[in-house]
Amino acid sequence: MTTITIREQARTIFDDARAMHHQSLERLDAGDLRDAAEKAWCATKRATDALILARTGEKIETSSGTTQELVRLVRTDRDLRPLRGKYFDRQSALHEACFYLGACDPEDDEKLIRETAQYLNDAERLAFL
Repeated sequence: MTTITIREQARTIFDDARAMHHQSLERLDAGDLRDAAEKAWCATKRATDALILARTGEKIETSSGTTQELVRLVRTDRDLRPLRGKYFDRQSALHEACFYLGACDPEDDEKLIRETAQYLNDAERLAFL
């Protein structure tokens, strides 16, 4: 029987986040900003879940759980502070405003979507410090 380590599980989730971000960029290129925004948000959440798993050993199942655990981790680890604002920017602008409300800001949202790649990179680097 093969046992998958927490580190391997986290890496798999990061891979999933990158695939979701790639889909986001494809939707953006196809002109579907709203779907691209939601996929970029999903990539952000998945990467944050992977970070939490790597740091705590706990799998998070809900968005609210991800948010709560990120806030808790930021309180105890200064290195994670830059991610908090980036996470909430994406949650608010991409997930809530653009996807749910349809209140998309093409210039700002496209920038956030594209910069999600850096969020994924930062989260992965910080996951394995």
